[in-house]
Amino acid sequence: MPLSNSSIITVQQHIMREQKRFPGASGEFSFLLSGITLATKMIQAQVRRAGLTDVLGEHGDINVQGEIQQKLDVISNEALVHCLSARESIGVLASEENEEPMLVHKGSDEAKYAVVFDPLDGSSNIDVNVSVGTTFSILRKPDGVAMDNPEKWVLQPGSKQIAAGYVVYGSSTILVYSAGHGVHGFTLDPAIGAYVLSHENMTMPEQGKYYSVNEAYRDGFPARYGEYIDRLRSGVLGVNYSSRYIGSMVADFHRTLLKGGVFLYPPTNENSEGKLRLLYEANPVALLAEQAGGIALDGERRVMDIEPTSIHQRTPLVVGSRVEMSDFERFIQSKE
Repeated sequence: MPLSNSSIITVQQHIMREQKRFPGASGEFSFLLSGITLATKMIQAQVRRAGLTDVLGEHGDINVQGEIQQKLDVISNEALVHCLSARESIGVLASEENEEPMLVHKGSDEAKYAVVFDPLDGSSNIDVNVSVGTTFSILRKPDGVAMDNPEKWVLQPGSKQIAAGYVVYGSSTILVYSAGHGVHGFTLDPAIGAYVLSHENMTMPEQGKYYSVNEAYRDGFPARYGEYIDRLRSGVLGVNYSSRYIGSMVADFHRTLLKGGVFLYPPTNENSEGKLRLLYEANPVALLAEQAGGIALDGERRVMDIEPTSIHQRTPLVVGSRVEMSDFERFIQSKE
């Protein structure tokens, strides 16, 4: 973005404007989010140089999900923990890569927030140069919860999120976030090293022309999901839908946010509870979808109404534009 051609609004300037909506925030919210933006700049620098440095491939350890950690998973997790631990307003950090939430700044009256994140969504795709991303969710410490009980800080429904977002590391690096008053996108300008406002007040189209799902697992989906996919392909909604599936949740949702349509991650025979993590994948996406005018369900109910029972709880996810999602709800109900 040429500096001479447009007025530059950085993500920090935008956040400082947004934090005025939080009485008594006095700069802590912008400083908290600056930890996320700094960490994601560090991550994107590693992603950009992945083929030139020894960061590709497996790290060798198994994370709490039972998945083999990639080297970039570990690097990304360390970057976020390092940057966020320096923010005194943060009391708890919870990551996909750590079995238990981390208590930071124990006993500090300034520690009011918990940040839950997936450091590098889709990291198994990095070897073949497919877009990957970071997701995050910010929660306020509930009243009456002890400082030394980190699980209680984060086991809150998505409706309690005060902000959430993601970063896509693709042909450009884009940060998308919401603090409950619209969805805004910022593209990292390498010339100045800052995220610059590029997509203000993002809205999801009322209807799209793409559906996104891993159809290789269709035989393992509940029957109603396969029937709904057939419904989309039949043109009953007035559109001949095309299939688009990347395999990185953040990238697939980012396309859905911009272009409309529907992204489905159903339960399967092997994963009857779904595969995506509720707290740091589905909830951030659900907040952004709703703020942009879309709908996010676990197949039956609003994602952000689910009361979590564990840090790494999984869930199915169906998210997208109002036309497709309203039809999905009616279709599912007709099958009950």
